Amino acid sequence: MTTELKSNLVSSVQTAAKQAGLTLVSTAEGTDFHGQPTAVFELGLPGGDAARTLKLQLTEGFEFSKPELLATMTAHMAGEAKRLRNPRPDCYVTLGGLPIALGKFEWPFHQSTSGADTYIVHGEMQLADGGAQNLHAKLAAAVTLTFAEIVPAMEQPFAESFVYNAVRKTVDYGQLEFLKSGNRQPVPVTTRYYSRWKKRFLFTETTDAERLDYLLRKVYWLSGVLGESKPVWIADPRDAQYLNTTEEDLLRMAKDEAGQGLMVLEGEFAAATPALMARAGEYQAKLEEALNFTKPQFNESMRSGHANM
Repeated sequence: MTTELKSNLVSSVQTAAKQAGLTLVSTAEGTDFHGQPTAVFELGLPGGDAARTLKLQLTEGFEFSKPELLATMTAHMAGEAKRLRNPRPDCYVTLGGLPIALGKFEWPFHQSTSGADTYIVHGEMQLADGGAQNLHAKLAAAVTLTFAEIVPAMEQPFAESFVYNAVRKTVDYGQLEFLKSGNRQPVPVTTRYYSRWKKRFLFTETTDAERLDYLLRKVYWLSGVLGESKPVWIADPRDAQYLNTTEEDLLRMAKDEAGQGLMVLEGEFAAATPALMARAGEYQAKLEEALNFTKPQFNESMRSGHANM
């Protein structure tokens, strides 16, 4: 990485971070999958917990100040600033009721080494239920060339949301298994997740009831279980994209539940109440059910040799 390129990129990230209410904690040189140099930035909140930071890794020569890129980068930084206020900024919940932590993603994308026409990014998903099961899945998210044409830049700020939501959707399909060890599991990211007509991502059509259940599970796990009942961000556009709704709709539902005594709402953030935590048995049962759904199912009659072949 040349001094000039590094200086320009650091200056641009620092400016964008400041505008979003973030501080640039550190910068370092990294490498991508093929050993090419990257710039690694650690971002935090002013006066925030030093252990609660997020990583941004960009190609050495990336310039996001272009008009077609700047708006998305600005929105990404603004979202990170709010997400960093969560007790566990790395954690999400699936529609099936699984709390997960996403991390160790090796940005940026690299082209497949197997000859397939795809861009790959490696990462990891952990089961984040507050226990000691140590269940996780190593991931290989594969973006098709057709899908890549939709993305303004194959860099972390422009792809992280739809990659994370593709991971959640693949869990919802029962196609990712949580293990204590194992090889990387594929996460296909294809044009089925994008509407060219509507020009937006589409992951899951949900009803009001499903979105409400999702919000309650999110607040239960991320605030109540993992966050010592500290508030979590409700109006997260990443969740809105995953549920095919809007941030405003999620906030409206949270206000309704706050009125029922299940959460305490502070602006766009909500904290779990004792009434919500009293539902622990229900949410633990849902977690076990969702975990079982991800495990391979075998035809017992075939295992016993009773099936016609």
